[in-house]
Amino acid sequence: MSTPDHSPLGKATVYADRYDPALLFPIPRSAKRAEIGVGLPLPFHGTDIWNAYELSWLDMQGKPQVAVAEFRVPASTPNIVESKSFKLYLNGFAQEPLANADALRALLQRDLSAAAGDVVEVILHPARAAALSFDDLAGESIDALPVAIDDYGPPKAEYLRVDADAAVVEETLVSDLLRSNCPVTGQPDWGSVQIAYRGAPIDREGLLRYLVSFRTHTEFHEQCVERIFMDVTARCAPERLSVYARYTRRGGLDINPFRSSVATAPGSAPDNRRGARQ
Repeated sequence: MSTPDHSPLGKATVYADRYDPALLFPIPRSAKRAEIGVGLPLPFHGTDIWNAYELSWLDMQGKPQVAVAEFRVPASTPNIVESKSFKLYLNGFAQEPLANADALRALLQRDLSAAAGDVVEVILHPARAAALSFDDLAGESIDALPVAIDDYGPPKAEYLRVDADAAVVEETLVSDLLRSNCPVTGQPDWGSVQIAYRGAPIDREGLLRYLVSFRTHTEFHEQCVERIFMDVTARCAPERLSVYARYTRRGGLDINPFRSSVATAPGSAPDNRRGARQ
């Protein structure tokens, strides 16, 4: 079965050091999407950007090679790949001789596309600072609002509200206070979230209370972002909406889901600049 309980997450593991695509563990998106009213056609566009900082293989003379890998998994794929299985799979290249980086990229794309159920884009970057970009999420932070909070979960969509009598605005709001928990191990997932929209002004204090109410919630990164997108859509009815979260890494991987109501700018292809905590 492809549920989190049947994955390698949270279990004692032998770490392979040879290539084995069978290590990848796909989990269907459909069950969690059904919980929040997401069906087909999908009500959003987007992608999940994964970054792998612990990727190494051998050249044909046995010398280790390293790279930073970027993976873009379309939100339309039927499956996510469970993160520990992803890490085990990547570790399997450590003692694997390959002709060159292109051979590695081809294997990664083939195997991850098969697990996700559609084409996954793979980009290999040199493991040097000059090849990686850093920046904060663009937008106005709401974290300094003087808000008293005593509700840390489950997420409360009722905190979300708008000033329906005000003029339409186009703004981007950011918070670094997003925290949720792994549904299998209970480990915390820390992130920053950007909400860009056009519509009636969203009450910022209510939005901050809503985001903090994920603090004890258990869902995967992708599922949290889709829940935020659906709740803001239902409660605030924006003309246009994008939600982008940048999570801190665990096990050498970070996951950065993006969902948007539009398929063109501002929309479907966010950049991959790392935040301060990544």
